Amino acid sequence: MRDIFTNDAGKPANPMEAAQRAARPNLRARFYKNAEVGDAGEGRFPILLDGRPVRTPARAPLAAPSHELAQALADEWNAQRDVIDPARMPLTRLANAIIDGVQRNPGPVAAEIEKYLGSDLLFYRAGEPEGLVAGQVEHWDPILQWARETLGARFVLTEGITFAAQPAEAVTAAAKAIPRELWRLGAANSATALTGSALLVLALAAGRLDADAAWAAAHVDEDWNMAQWGRDELALKRRAERFTEMQAAAQVLSLVKESS
Repeated sequence: MRDIFTNDAGKPANPMEAAQRAARPNLRARFYKNAEVGDAGEGRFPILLDGRPVRTPARAPLAAPSHELAQALADEWNAQRDVIDPARMPLTRLANAIIDGVQRNPGPVAAEIEKYLGSDLLFYRAGEPEGLVAGQVEHWDPILQWARETLGARFVLTEGITFAAQPAEAVTAAAKAIPRELWRLGAANSATALTGSALLVLALAAGRLDADAAWAAAHVDEDWNMAQWGRDELALKRRAERFTEMQAAAQVLSLVKESS
C-alpha cells in the first residue's frame, strides 16, 4: 500500500499530517475483492485484503485494538469502488497516523493537546453583537462548567483576542483527562487540531458531547457570520471534508476503551 498513503517522494508522509491529506491525483485501481478482519493477535485485529495484511506507509501492520474499530476500517476499504481514494478513507488515514506516529512517540502528541488548554477557543469571548454572545454562552458555557465540576479545572475568560494566561493548576487538572490509550490519544489530537479546542475534545472523549455537538460548538463564530453575511459555499465544502475527519476521530474515541 506504500504508493497510496505516502508522499510523492515515495516516503511516508508526516504521520499526523497524513490524517489530513487530500487524495493524490492518480488513484490506484482497486486490486482486491474483499476486506475483512483477521484473527486477533497480541490484542490487535488486523485488516486483511483477500487474506493478505494491509500495511501502513511505514510498513507496520494496519491493526486496530478493538474488533469494532477493525470492522469499521474494513468497511471503509470495502466501500472503495473502482479506485482506492484516500480522501474517502479518513479512518484509515487516522489509523496510519496513530500507528506510524503516535504509538512511536506519544509524548509530543499529549503535549500538543495540553498546549491548547492554555489558549482554548472557549476562553475568548465576543463582547457583541448579542446573537454571537448568546451562541457562545449556549455552546461553550456548559463545557466550561463541566470542566470545573468534573475535571476540577477553573479557567479564565477574556473578551476579544488578547491572550489570557490560564492558571497552571487549571491546565494541570484538565490535562489529566487527556487520553492515555494511544489510539484515543491520536484521535483526540486530530480532533483538537480540527476544532481548535482541547476542552471540546476532552468532553467528546468523556461522552459529554457527541461529534455533531462538538463540531457545532467549534463553529459558533463562523455560523453566526454566515447567518449575517450569507453562506460561503467554498468554506462549507472544506468544513464538510474536515468533518469526515472529525467523525473518524470520534469513531476511534467511541470504539476504543481507555487504558486501565
